[in-house]
Amino acid sequence: MLSSILALILGFLLDLLIGDPHFIYHPIRLVGNLISVTEKGLRKLFPKTEKGELTAGVVLVVIVAGVTTAVPWLILYLAGLVNSTLVFILQTIMCYQLLATKSLKSESMKVYDKLKEKDLEGGRYAVSMIVGRDTKSLDETGVTKAAVETVAENTSDGIIAPMLFMAIGGAVFGYFYKAVNTMDSMVGYKNDKYLYFGRFAAKLDDVVNYIPARLCAYLMIGASFLAGLSSKDAFRIYKRDRYNHASPNSAQTEAVMAGALQIQLAGDACYFGKLYKKPTIGDPIRAVEPEDIKRANVLLYATAILSLFAFAVVKLAVWGFIFM
Repeated sequence: MLSSILALILGFLLDLLIGDPHFIYHPIRLVGNLISVTEKGLRKLFPKTEKGELTAGVVLVVIVAGVTTAVPWLILYLAGLVNSTLVFILQTIMCYQLLATKSLKSESMKVYDKLKEKDLEGGRYAVSMIVGRDTKSLDETGVTKAAVETVAENTSDGIIAPMLFMAIGGAVFGYFYKAVNTMDSMVGYKNDKYLYFGRFAAKLDDVVNYIPARLCAYLMIGASFLAGLSSKDAFRIYKRDRYNHASPNSAQTEAVMAGALQIQLAGDACYFGKLYKKPTIGDPIRAVEPEDIKRANVLLYATAILSLFAFAVVKLAVWGFIFM
């Protein structure tokens, strides 16, 4: 237990220092490839009916989650036959690969840099790399809001949730979480192609993120105080607007972010050329500005560090209680 939490701490530090170098093939891309290949095979096997696609979607989740969890477990098991040091090194590397703190900051700051250069088209393109909505018609405020919202949502999905799973069960649990989350990002759409096929993956993602999203929200409220932002408004808007989203989890951290920055987020957005009417999150106490992307990243880092500290303390306390 002590080595697993140390591996998580070192993995987090590696993520802050190195991020995700583009010249290294990230293992989550292998998970994405597995999803794509499995989807093609299942669509050939199962009938193109509602029941057929729902069943195929369940099989997809079982195969992808099973393989993605089993492979790291097997690697660590075989390493354990050699020595414990090798297990620790591999566990640290896996924890590092499962976190995305620096890459989330780096990608969102590309949007900030373009906006500061008055390059709106560049900003639209940069934000299109990290959001799922249409960005071609967004103005500066829209681009900024999209970047801030994705930092808020991915603080939970990309950092705190996998960190929590790894704190509980090491890298193996972390890979299980990433398998579910990656499936949701690839097939969890409510369009003609994935309405039934991706439903189970989307619902499972809602389930596994239910506790992490809410835990992340409260940790983010605490972090907003440490970051010198408005923790009072963060808590107020969280209590009021945390369900202002079709997803049961997405608005949890977006509400905190909106309150902490004292701006209004969300609202109507276009996806695949179709306008979706969505409620707003937060109060427009002040106008949205590009600097909010930097402020969002300050809150991102503060939340990540506070969360790591909290998870480590709790795990060590549990370990001490069990073995005292």
